[in-house]
Amino acid sequence: MIDTQESMTAKLCSFARAYHSNFGKQKIFDDFLAYDLMGKEEYEEIGQLIEHDFDPAGVDPNRGFNGTRVYPELNRYISPIPLSRIAFAEEELARFAETKGCCQYVICGAGMDTFAFRNENPDIQIFELDHPDTQRYKLERIRQLEWTIPHNVHYVANDFAKDNMVDILKNAGFAPECPAYFAILGVTYYLTLPIFEQTIEKISQLSCQGNQMVFDFPDETTFAAGGGGVHRVRQLTEITARLGEPMQHGFSIEEIRQALLRHGFILDRHETPETIQQHFFAGRADEQRAFENIHFILAVKKERVQ
Repeated sequence: MIDTQESMTAKLCSFARAYHSNFGKQKIFDDFLAYDLMGKEEYEEIGQLIEHDFDPAGVDPNRGFNGTRVYPELNRYISPIPLSRIAFAEEELARFAETKGCCQYVICGAGMDTFAFRNENPDIQIFELDHPDTQRYKLERIRQLEWTIPHNVHYVANDFAKDNMVDILKNAGFAPECPAYFAILGVTYYLTLPIFEQTIEKISQLSCQGNQMVFDFPDETTFAAGGGGVHRVRQLTEITARLGEPMQHGFSIEEIRQALLRHGFILDRHETPETIQQHFFAGRADEQRAFENIHFILAVKKERVQ
């Protein structure tokens, strides 16, 4: 199963959303609450980390960071994946909710996701599933900000290494017989396929026909010689390894398709690097462009697998 304790790469993604919302000229996704939830201290810390080539030793809590040095690195290596994948996931969620009316949205490894406070649709029941420590930290930040938690938001603590997410979600009010949309973003990079498939299996147990699941994954070129000949891909794998969170594996689309089929899901939509580029990055004036090895998947539950 997935392990979603707060990670440095997750903080980088939060920083990317916050920085893009505050300073991005052509918005891919406007997470206008990301900075507030992250907080100035952590925001400055991550900015310095990027400024010092992702070396934690360069972080000084008594000063800020140089945005002109951070911005190019952020656009080249960090922002493209988290901005485009959350935009894709929430676009598909909006379509799902419009079609189904009342529905449930399960965010696996929610981290500092802000959808619960940006959402304007009261017919979406939101379940934030996360490691107890990460969730405790987030709830404390919400308390400090004096935000009111909406009535349709459920914080569900779950240690993915020990707990059964099926039972825990049901106990939190999740209804398997009702329409549900599951998001598993930024997870597959750090897992082998058999481990990720355990999560697919659990979601299948919670799903009725028509439910949807969205996730992103790195393809099989990720660990080819020189990152499949792409310098930027190689650099990103080196950055995550330097932060103590090495990427584990890349998958072929056929491996993904077969893993989904084994648990009653079919691949409904496959966004390739080329279509991600067209959808989210065409005509941009900055250096942001889709990563050459990253794909987005929307899968639909067709049958219950016993």
